[in-house]
Amino acid sequence: MSDETLTPERILDMAEEVLRRFGPAKTTVVDVARALGVSHGSVYRHFPSKAALRDEVTARWLARVLEPLTGIVSEDGSASERLWRWLTQLSQEKRKRATDDPELFATYMALVAEAREVTKAHLEHMTEQISQIIADGIARGEFVTTDPIITGRAILDATTRFHNPIHVPEWSNPDIDTEFERVWSLILAGLRSRPTSR
Repeated sequence: MSDETLTPERILDMAEEVLRRFGPAKTTVVDVARALGVSHGSVYRHFPSKAALRDEVTARWLARVLEPLTGIVSEDGSASERLWRWLTQLSQEKRKRATDDPELFATYMALVAEAREVTKAHLEHMTEQISQIIADGIARGEFVTTDPIITGRAILDATTRFHNPIHVPEWSNPDIDTEFERVWSLILAGLRSRPTSR
């Protein structure tokens, strides 16, 4: 491959393949460049460091996790139904990736742990999507909560067990969906209840 045809997207595609093959601990920019048939300097022209390349690979993977969720946010219809589907889809996306390719999932989890700023941006994006649904629910009179952002963060925290990869061992529990529904019932009741004065 010539430098003229080398694009950031092509580098990221190959970085994913090399990471799959060697894992994050053994993958270097030189490995990616060699697989592309270019010098490592050519890769550095697009990504200034190994950390920058890994961060971008991680960001792209996390964006793919959120892709199916984005459409749910902008749909018309019941906010409570959309919020339930958004949370369910998030959990299913993570579980599917962990089950279909556990080695690759573990590789990405190692990258996510290193990419603190990328992970922070991902969490903010998820909070923003939930908050948009909640704000719509307030506007429709479905929810009575007053702060969509704080409520969105609280909902993400409350459902961590069902989508945060640190809980992967629990996802094979046959009762996991029933347990999610119990948590969802509490969330929905809270969204519809007016806070009492202290």
